[in-house]
Amino acid sequence: MNALVDGSPLQHTASARRARAALARRPQTPLLLEDIDVAEPRADELLVRMVGSGICHTDIVCRDGFPVPMPIVLGHEGAGVVEAVGAAVTGYAPGDHVVMSFNSCGSCANCESHEPAYCHQFLGLNFGGAFQDGRATPLSQNGEPIFGNFFGQSSFASLAIVRASNAVKVDKSLPLAMLGPLGCGIQTGAGAVMNTFKLKPGRAIVVFGGGAVGLSAVMAAKALKASAVILVEPNSQRRALALELGATATIDPLDGSDTLAAIRAAGGGTGVSYALDTTGIPSVAATATEVLLPNGQLGLIGIPPPDAHFPMSIMSAYVKGIGIKCIVEGDSDPHTFIPQLIALHQDGQLPFDRLIKTFPFEQINEAIASSENGSVIKPVVLF
Repeated sequence: MNALVDGSPLQHTASARRARAALARRPQTPLLLEDIDVAEPRADELLVRMVGSGICHTDIVCRDGFPVPMPIVLGHEGAGVVEAVGAAVTGYAPGDHVVMSFNSCGSCANCESHEPAYCHQFLGLNFGGAFQDGRATPLSQNGEPIFGNFFGQSSFASLAIVRASNAVKVDKSLPLAMLGPLGCGIQTGAGAVMNTFKLKPGRAIVVFGGGAVGLSAVMAAKALKASAVILVEPNSQRRALALELGATATIDPLDGSDTLAAIRAAGGGTGVSYALDTTGIPSVAATATEVLLPNGQLGLIGIPPPDAHFPMSIMSAYVKGIGIKCIVEGDSDPHTFIPQLIALHQDGQLPFDRLIKTFPFEQINEAIASSENGSVIKPVVLF
């Protein structure tokens, strides 16, 4: 998965700039704030001064042992200001504001058909910690290489190197610090509804899980004029917020009532056309299949346990013609979809800023803890 020499990431030898970074050195331990060196951008890269970075569940699971190399700088919902551009970069200049999203090769069949979320090299490019073509990691400390390039950015640092192909230029009048989550969490939830389901007006949807991904799906479903938008979520504060953001009904799955019956009733009496599971819990996915109407669509986003199996009746899905899709990054092409999300936000239809609470970068571990304990939906650290 990584470009390695004697067990270490290849080291970039060009001149470098100093940056403050949060390093993951060992699994299941707090990130360590340390100074690192960040190399100047190569031909197709940008050097970005970070302004804000969202914290995503994927950052947490990678910190806690999902197989990424360490020490590594995580972070993949970054937004910042371009400091320098590589010699071959066109369309970007120092001072431009950018939102950074996931990395893709740009040349496989899926990338060429504008489906970069399913790039054939997605795992290596986004989780490998170094470049797939043998180029060095741009990060180092005291001459020793540090794994970087996490999702093509490693945005838990005051400076980041990103390829121009996975940076989206945005208008300078926008609140840049708040835009980082558009690069992953917001686009994943909204994209599931808009790109994967292509939700048809007048049809009902149920969303399982009221985190940033689930609530983004709720907002997108309202924007597309779903007949019913149902959220299944045990946290009462998140249920209340969902109603403010566009949900027509919320259900507490732990209150002892019949969740299946409640979903069917809230969806019009018989069921729903779309079900989105953001929890990764197999039993929740099984429940989702049961409430779908014929020709319904089930989207799976949450990361399941490594040994999880799908606990469903294939016959039940078959006789109803249910489609099941594991969704990566909301089926989005960030260069076209992030501007769509910004336009929806400016129109008042995607108020994702209501999910965000900001923390100083120096409090990144507190910000992560607030996500883990559920007290904050989308923490964003500010540089």
